[in-house]
Amino acid sequence: MRILLIEDNLQLSTYVRRSLEGADFAVDGVGALGEARDALDAVPYDAVVLELTLPDGDGLDLLRDLRDAGNHVPVIIASGRERVDERIHGLNAGADDYLPKPYAVEELTARLRAVLRRPGDSLGVMLKAGNLTFDTAQREVWVGVTAVKVSHKEMSLLEQLMRRAGHVVPKDVLEHKIYSFEDEVTPNSLEAHVSRLRKRLKAANASPTIVTQRGVGYKLAES
Repeated sequence: MRILLIEDNLQLSTYVRRSLEGADFAVDGVGALGEARDALDAVPYDAVVLELTLPDGDGLDLLRDLRDAGNHVPVIIASGRERVDERIHGLNAGADDYLPKPYAVEELTARLRAVLRRPGDSLGVMLKAGNLTFDTAQREVWVGVTAVKVSHKEMSLLEQLMRRAGHVVPKDVLEHKIYSFEDEVTPNSLEAHVSRLRKRLKAANASPTIVTQRGVGYKLAES
């Protein structure tokens, strides 16, 4: 899942970004409204974490513009505006959740997972395909009763494939979902991650397996 973190405090932004990446999110961090608008125009994010007080304007303006344009990307306001009336104002403007500062990044992570699995999003906690199970809350992968160790990127890749099991997921969609702007991505990065994940699943006797649709993308299919 790819997250846009809009936070002008560089130290906090770096800490939150690294923590979320450790929880298997791909995170792009920006510190101003203009940068946020450019990022949102370029990438179909799964969720946004939004500070309201930014150097070039009010984050609520961005939130209202998103909703007026029909963009329903989940937005969590994470801001120093902590009064009850300010929180109500943010929620009424279209935010899905509101987390006043200071906050524990573990709580932000849990709230992100919560808004990402709300009804209509098809984002359940337990994903299953054949003998393969992925606990998205605990970030654990199992083949039958055997745990399978995978890297953060491999886990993000597997999640995308399992959410669309049986269907081809285009390469560009996978790249948008699992890599951030700061990742060093080469033309072969995705293929390398797919190859490593495929080998891990094969070694664990997983079924389904990852199938390559040449020139298009990848899918999970019964072997």
